[in-house]
Amino acid sequence: MRIDRRQFLGATAAGLLLPGAAHAQDNALYEAARKEGELTWYIVHVTSETAEKMARTFTAKYPGVKVNVVRTTAQVAFQRLNQDIQAKVANCDVFASTDMGHYVDLKNRKLLMAYEPPNAADIDPRFLNIDPDKNFIVTSATFISILYNTAKLKPEDAPKSWKDLTDPKWMNLISVGHPGFSGFVGSWVVQMKKLYGWDYFKQLAALKPQVGRSIIDTVTAVASGERSVAAGPGALAQYQASRGNPIGVIYPTEGVVLMTSPSAIMANAPHPNAAKLFLNFLWSPEVGAISTEEFGTPLRKDAKSQPGVRPLSEMKTLQPTVQEIVTGVPEVSEDWRDLFGI
Repeated sequence: MRIDRRQFLGATAAGLLLPGAAHAQDNALYEAARKEGELTWYIVHVTSETAEKMARTFTAKYPGVKVNVVRTTAQVAFQRLNQDIQAKVANCDVFASTDMGHYVDLKNRKLLMAYEPPNAADIDPRFLNIDPDKNFIVTSATFISILYNTAKLKPEDAPKSWKDLTDPKWMNLISVGHPGFSGFVGSWVVQMKKLYGWDYFKQLAALKPQVGRSIIDTVTAVASGERSVAAGPGALAQYQASRGNPIGVIYPTEGVVLMTSPSAIMANAPHPNAAKLFLNFLWSPEVGAISTEEFGTPLRKDAKSQPGVRPLSEMKTLQPTVQEIVTGVPEVSEDWRDLFGI
């Protein structure tokens, strides 16, 4: 019997895609989301490649609901969102930044919709209840560590601690991001200042590091050999190494800086049902699998890290509090510009 594709999609939209009472909420949301047809995702905490992969996976699971991916750095995304708000234009459905301060600010302005996916029991409790009011939830986790070019350095010659990065032998060989653009870098700078004071960055600046905008730039700089060492995202470096790039990861003796990145639905989301369905998806096995494939830190209890990747339970971690990030990032961003001149 010949099956017409349009008839098949219509049948799945009617609820056949997700059978069973356990998926009743997803079925109802899917039916409503399919009528909305799309959602727009302001996304910061994954690469453009990964964001597009997640979007395609979502639409494959929920045919008829398109994801418009808008991928930028944290501060650019927040600036764009605020321009939307000022112009009274609702463009963004799901906002996913790496800067905790953004969520606190939006929540205080009552611009976020309270929502938590129904499968919280599947998530590692360390990533739950970041906001007691559920205005934002953790949807991604990774860590910042020391990266090094394996074609230029042996593991024993690479920096072993965050303090080692200030050794004069790394003159013109370091890559870092910018706290004024990247939420990850902002949190890392806050944590390093907490450990060693602002003198740490005076010593770093004297070594003339290459300063990019996104923390992702550090991986590119080290893998290409343009720089030998960096403070960058360990998971992305391990993923690039798996593809044959000469980049390695050092777990600093003080600890890696654990980064938890939330997502939130805007209160004025033009596609609220699609946005809720998408947040459900961000806690799904499909996204857990993508995270694992790309050497990320899985949120789900049933996800396992790639071979050779340390699970979170075996890492020494450092993490500034939400309040330290909220108050500290604007301050260190200004001090950074004064010190580095950019």
